[in-house]
Amino acid sequence: MSAKNRSVPVAASRRDFLKRSAAGAAAVAALSIARGAHAAGDETIRIGMIGCGGRCSGAAAESMSAGPYVKLMAMNDIFENRLQASRNNLKRAFPEQVAVDDDHCFAGFDGYKKVIESVDVVLIACASKFHPMYSEAAIHAGKHVFVEKPHAIDPVGVRRVEKVAKMAEEKGLSLLSGLQSRYHRGWQETVQKIHDGAIGDIVAMQSMFLRAPYRIVNRDPQYTETQYQFSNWYHFCWLSGDDVPQSLVHNVDRMSWIMKGEMPKRAFGLGGRSSSFGEVYGDMFDHHTVVYEYASGAKLYALCRTQAGCYDNATDIIMGTKGTCYLHPSQPRIEGETNWRYEGPQNNPYDDEQKALIAAVRENKPINSGSYMANSTMIGVLGQITCYTGKETSWDEAYKSDLQYGPPPEQSSFETPPPVLPDKTGNYPLPMPGITKLG
Repeated sequence: MSAKNRSVPVAASRRDFLKRSAAGAAAVAALSIARGAHAAGDETIRIGMIGCGGRCSGAAAESMSAGPYVKLMAMNDIFENRLQASRNNLKRAFPEQVAVDDDHCFAGFDGYKKVIESVDVVLIACASKFHPMYSEAAIHAGKHVFVEKPHAIDPVGVRRVEKVAKMAEEKGLSLLSGLQSRYHRGWQETVQKIHDGAIGDIVAMQSMFLRAPYRIVNRDPQYTETQYQFSNWYHFCWLSGDDVPQSLVHNVDRMSWIMKGEMPKRAFGLGGRSSSFGEVYGDMFDHHTVVYEYASGAKLYALCRTQAGCYDNATDIIMGTKGTCYLHPSQPRIEGETNWRYEGPQNNPYDDEQKALIAAVRENKPINSGSYMANSTMIGVLGQITCYTGKETSWDEAYKSDLQYGPPPEQSSFETPPPVLPDKTGNYPLPMPGITKLG
């Protein structure tokens, strides 16, 4: 984005704990370390957390639920209080598996390095800006990695993630994406039906992620402006990438899966803010609509909204020449020439994703999500760009762009000058479609 147009720098039971925690994120393990440990007869898989919010705490819980041999050994968060709160909650839920002593609680921006050094498995779920950098560091150190979505927030970050995926493959390490939809049994069977021709050629897809705002954080008067933005990072573009990459990425990943990995050729979108005003909402839009166009002529109509008191919906509809698929999470169905409804077992894809990763580590059979994690993230980034600029944008134009929200992650810390500042009303400047430019 042009700098002059956009200020972008851019105890409880285990199951009860999982229900309370925001599910997601992941477990990872170093293949070389795992091999040595198992060879010595020690089945312990040591995991560590980078980020101690709900997402990473949920991932740690899900990982430990895979078996008593999974031990949480190290934690990092830039806020000490969040780290300690997460450790206490996890310790109550998993008293025999949480073995994080005080010396392995690493607060601050360099703590991620200590976590990587201390464990076999790294869980990454924090301000999304840092996901590419932390994934790169862990893979480079020979660790298996699970990284939460979005895997990047801008084209520069996406290209970095692609390199990380390639490095993981070359090293024989697991790199698992937080796009957990692909572990949903009902959706797996439904997508296979579509691939087998149950709805014919795909004509159009409708994807929605309509919900209330993510967790908002009121300002702590003791925080500097930059510290406040980090504490409320979901609502600042330079840290989260805004809502298309942050939320709608789940939907567009499912559509990419259905389209057998075909990427859209171009997109146009519209977005803005109409009801969520005040400093707690940062510089994010509260509604987006993106139309993606494919070479086949198929179109994806994708919508997301973060407004309280409004209609919520997080489902997809796929329309084909022979029928329509309603991709509901509990009972997806197909209507048309083929009438079918999923009646198989229900599962928690977050749990199964972690089980798959832990099994990969134990069996030395690495899994790599690189084939879709970067592309699906880039679809989200493309959509966000079109909403900010108001311009039709091609895949190549966006992908090749040097757009980066704010300073590189390596240069971002509490000492970073505030990328955006509130005006006298307490609101932060927003992108201006038709004026804000790419690059």
